[in-house]
Amino acid sequence: MTTTISRSDLQAALGSANAPVLIEALPARYYVDAHLPGAINIPHDKIDETVKTILPDLDAPIVVYCANGPCNNSGIAQVALTKLGYRNVRDYHDGKQDWLDAGLPLQGQGALETSG
Repeated sequence: MTTTISRSDLQAALGSANAPVLIEALPARYYVDAHLPGAINIPHDKIDETVKTILPDLDAPIVVYCANGPCNNSGIAQVALTKLGYRNVRDYHDGKQDWLDAGLPLQGQGALETSG
């Protein structure tokens, strides 16, 4: 089962006391160029080998995202995390492009160029 989160719900969650861990599920080069503020990078195909050392709490709120709606990386990452036992994983399906289109800031080397 896929559990998604909207941009407005994500913004509210990020400002809360129990803010989710944001995971960009794209390859490192895209993360370095521009990512949501505070996000960490775990590419979708590296979830199995790295996430348990970074996020040992299986109940931690997690939001995964990738480039945009047609990108499948965040959905793949969400399934992988759920199979590993994480119980509170949501997919920001519209991803980085939706965030940027809303005029919200990105971090990274190319963030100033992409967010205007």
